Amino acid sequence: MSTNKKGVAIVGFGGMGSWHKRKLLASDVAELRGIWDIKESRRQKALEENIHVYSSFEDLLSDESVDIVTIAVPNELHKPLSIAALEAGKHVICEKPVCLSCKELEEIIAASARTGKLFTTHQNRRWDADFLLMKQVYESGDLGEVTNIESRVQGSHGIPGDWRGKKEHGGGMILDWGVHLIDQTLQMVKDKRIERIYCRCDHITNYVVDDGFKLDIYFEGGLTARIEVGTSNFISMPRHYMTGTNGSAIVRDWGKDCEVVCCKNWEDKDVVPVVTAAGLTKTMAPRNKDTISEYTIPSPESDVHDFYRNYCLAVDGKAEQIVTHAELMRVMKVMEAAFASDEAGNPVEFDDSI
Repeated sequence: MSTNKKGVAIVGFGGMGSWHKRKLLASDVAELRGIWDIKESRRQKALEENIHVYSSFEDLLSDESVDIVTIAVPNELHKPLSIAALEAGKHVICEKPVCLSCKELEEIIAASARTGKLFTTHQNRRWDADFLLMKQVYESGDLGEVTNIESRVQGSHGIPGDWRGKKEHGGGMILDWGVHLIDQTLQMVKDKRIERIYCRCDHITNYVVDDGFKLDIYFEGGLTARIEVGTSNFISMPRHYMTGTNGSAIVRDWGKDCEVVCCKNWEDKDVVPVVTAAGLTKTMAPRNKDTISEYTIPSPESDVHDFYRNYCLAVDGKAEQIVTHAELMRVMKVMEAAFASDEAGNPVEFDDSI
């Protein structure tokens, strides 16, 4: 076994635990020491894959070769397992959402400070190519002052039938997908404060937790970000859409390039009206090509394992961790405000201090 790689043990061997396993088996910075799961069937699956299975969570924590514990279990267990691992002298990577409330997160951060061990959350979708495209456009300034950002994921399979559909386990789409899209939006719009939040939750296939939502984040200066998640959409809207004072950009779906149209000349005198069955319009007619510029940004290459590379460097004190406690808290505050807004039926003011 290589001595320059960090030893990692996984708690929870379901979908995301297995995902971490595949990445760790091919890692250049970390080695998988083993897994623990309360389900015997999952422990058996790991054994069949020749992966070491600990006899208990406590057995895992007592392994001195384990530097990092990666936690991939239902959401309500994130806080107690993270704190237990930190207090056992392990660095901790927790799956998202980090926990269920700002208060819980404060307790985890306090445990990290008390033990001197690093804690972070696996915000893996910061490496999604579609997000990186829109972040590039936002930062380029090509659209002028950005006034509207839209980010959405939509499917038609309803909310998953496992623990994600149960309130006591921290289920629902705000905590499942919303945490990703909120984090992406806040990574993009780092230059503006949030002023208020307005959210409406859907209960189309599940009346216990939200099975979708529409969240509007109002930033200072007039920028609005619309975040949508739907689980009963049989025709999906574009993954990303952005408008500014000088143009628009769109990414139609995962794996697609970014299409950008910018204005070269606002004067468009020879507009040909669009004739519809009930009338005609110049206002909504296509622009003449000589008044705009169009270009495409190809989908970039990215490597999500850069998350682990950064974290291992941070453990050695050679880098700052990418996903910081302040960023985790800001995302959690937005999610709490979204629930509060939905319950009140109104926008809520947002305290953007951390």
